[in-house]
Amino acid sequence: MPFERYADDIVIHAKREKQAQFLLERLRERLQQCHLELHPTKTKIVYCKDADRTEDYPNISFVFLGFEFRPRGAKNKNGKLFCNFLPAVSRSALTEMKRTVRAWRLKWCCEKSLEDLSKMFNPTARGWIQYYGKYYKSGLFPLAERINLHLGKWVTNKYKPFRRKPRRAMHALGKRARQNTNLFAHWSILGYLPADGTRRAV
Repeated sequence: MPFERYADDIVIHAKREKQAQFLLERLRERLQQCHLELHPTKTKIVYCKDADRTEDYPNISFVFLGFEFRPRGAKNKNGKLFCNFLPAVSRSALTEMKRTVRAWRLKWCCEKSLEDLSKMFNPTARGWIQYYGKYYKSGLFPLAERINLHLGKWVTNKYKPFRRKPRRAMHALGKRARQNTNLFAHWSILGYLPADGTRRAV
């Protein structure tokens, strides 16, 4: 049976539920012999529901290496919408990245220029986007929105004309983004610009 493994995280592919149940019991028995046990909540049988597999099942999603695999909308080569079983950044990974962005405390970096902020934080954001953006880039739009929000707060703190005027600050940031989209990875790779939430289709 084909499988993928990274450290102690494993995904095993089965064609039928009976086959998966049999394997699960054999794995549980074997691990007990080694004085180990399967994770009680992470270990589960998942039905990969899509346009061709339409039955109801309790579990239709799982997380592996920071990606959540579940039914998602997709387009075929003719542009027709259909349901496919696809990976995208998981909610837990997205929450952790947002928490990191908050910890950057961008709005208090008033002594820095926008170019300085790019040099300081863009490599991390680029790494996230290059990894999690491999599949279903639109899953990263909430992260891009959060970074833009913090950059907007930086503008309001740094420049007096924008104090207590967050909308004007975001429009000014958006103008700067359109002049140099390469300054931040979420502008250039995701195409998610400030002010109006402009973004490219993915």
